[in-house]
Amino acid sequence: MLVFTLPISLLPGPNNLLSASHSSRYGFKQTLPLISGMVIGWFLLGVTVGYGALFIEENKDVLNLLTYIGVLYIIYLSYQISIAKPINDEGVSDEKLGMGTGIILQVVNGKAFVHLLILMTAFGTVFGTDFVGKMIIALLNVGIKLLGWFGWASFGVALKEIFTDSKSGILINRAFGFSLFCVAIWIVRPEIL
Repeated sequence: MLVFTLPISLLPGPNNLLSASHSSRYGFKQTLPLISGMVIGWFLLGVTVGYGALFIEENKDVLNLLTYIGVLYIIYLSYQISIAKPINDEGVSDEKLGMGTGIILQVVNGKAFVHLLILMTAFGTVFGTDFVGKMIIALLNVGIKLLGWFGWASFGVALKEIFTDSKSGILINRAFGFSLFCVAIWIVRPEIL
């Protein structure tokens, strides 16, 4: 289970890239509400997928619909990041992403559904098949994911410290926006190829 979860948690994905982008713009501390929402959303999604794995496996149309909605949301976020102007530390309170965005991103994140579906079907009985077993898997998984989100948020802060002028700030925003867009394309690539 750890061999499956750890690499996926550290690779670029919607949550990791959004954590890095947000922290490069607002700092690590201001990114914590966003990451808190990711934790809550991921855990709730994990428990839900744990119980709904059979239904979701039998209804691929539901998974596909959620994937496409998620891809559209990720593309929207990538666009917003790409066009964002670099800012200084003053006057940033209105544009920060918060807990709600972190939770919503999990609900529409097709990659999260697939990850959790594989996790719950392949390793769903490791701690038993009851509610407690699913919660343990979901908690362990969100703990591992949290390492990735904190790591990527720290990476974003490091980029902000290295690139302090407005020109490089624009480049960072565009690079993160483009990276997030590439993740969206990667999520649907089997359907479009």
